[in-house]
Amino acid sequence: MSQKEGLLTGFRVLDLTDEKGDLCGKVLGDFGADVIKVEPPGGSRARNLGPFYQDTPHPEKSLFWFACNTSKRGITLDLTRADGLEIFRRLVKTAHFVVESGAPGYMQGLGLGYADLAAIRPDIILTSITPFGQTGPYSGYQATDLVGTAMGGLMSVLGEENRPARISAWPQAYLQAGLQAAMASVMAHYHRQVSGEGQHVDVSMQEAMVLTVPIVAETYELMKVNIGGTGPFYFTARPQPLGPLYLRYLLPCKDGHVLLMYSGGHPGYVRSTRSIIAWANKEGYCQDLLDFDLANWNVMTVPQETMDRMARSLTEFLMTKTKAELFRAALEKGIWMAPCNTTADIRRDAHLEARGFWEEVGHPDLGCELTYAGAPLKMSSDAWRIRSRAPLIGEHNAEVYSKELGLSTEDLAVLKSQNVI
Repeated sequence: MSQKEGLLTGFRVLDLTDEKGDLCGKVLGDFGADVIKVEPPGGSRARNLGPFYQDTPHPEKSLFWFACNTSKRGITLDLTRADGLEIFRRLVKTAHFVVESGAPGYMQGLGLGYADLAAIRPDIILTSITPFGQTGPYSGYQATDLVGTAMGGLMSVLGEENRPARISAWPQAYLQAGLQAAMASVMAHYHRQVSGEGQHVDVSMQEAMVLTVPIVAETYELMKVNIGGTGPFYFTARPQPLGPLYLRYLLPCKDGHVLLMYSGGHPGYVRSTRSIIAWANKEGYCQDLLDFDLANWNVMTVPQETMDRMARSLTEFLMTKTKAELFRAALEKGIWMAPCNTTADIRRDAHLEARGFWEEVGHPDLGCELTYAGAPLKMSSDAWRIRSRAPLIGEHNAEVYSKELGLSTEDLAVLKSQNVI
């Protein structure tokens, strides 16, 4: 495998998705697939999602679009027009995957359902990303990311106890659906490589979100406890009369917050908690914690007041230290503690820098380079890398339609005048 090849080099993806599935094609493209992003004339509606480069709302400056559409070529095509359908069918002959996020039945209504595509290319993989899947009582419902996050259960565990549920700061349902779709597409591809058979992959945004909160479902199944938002607390379900135990592991420090795991019973917890108490004692803090019998600690019986007392005492000490000071000491003293990084902290992280995680991607149209999060994995081959910035509207029309399909300049002019491309 050459330096420029990826694991999916040589395979083509036709990406018809909107914001619900943009990430799927990005993952396949970063792995080396030739991803052709097919947008309606004028561009995808995902281009209107903010935030925008330099806070300038513009379809060519959406940071959401930039982030979720790297390593793709871009064409425009109206699939509701006869000429557009014919062109797309020609492209299907050259493709290995089609990824779409229309409502159930939409592709079939265009004459592009799985059976139609398989008639053109028998081993085709069609991956469909919808809010609730192709079947079931909700299948015809529309949904935004907020609806998917809410109905998938994540929203119910965000926020503070006894207060309204909270939304996440970034569209989790869209991204989770796209990621699951990419994984499912590759698994279907493996099956195809073994058997020669294509298939229709059905991805539900709601079901992808449920997978982000499995312990919540398991806790309810086993203990009939419905975990809600607990803010900075870790929740341990316990039967009455004591009821649930709230462990405040997210604690403030001098310049932000740290995650500090403290309690007893488990040998690791005991060693870590004793270590930070000893450190604090040397500086005149946490004297009231010296008499705690950590070795015989039982999380199922310890009173809530005891945990609250520990949190207050430890916080007094932590407020005298910065995140960096606490992290260094945690490594030296064997304390289970880590900084709660902000985006700025992550960008400056020496470990990520040393692993070459960040990638500089040129945007000649903007006259600059932008920094992107890079590969989440390392392999001996050049498996995953950002191969190009997200495409401009119709940027590769001539390249695909003329060079690959043989359409003339006059053909393209007519198609453009008729708003087919």
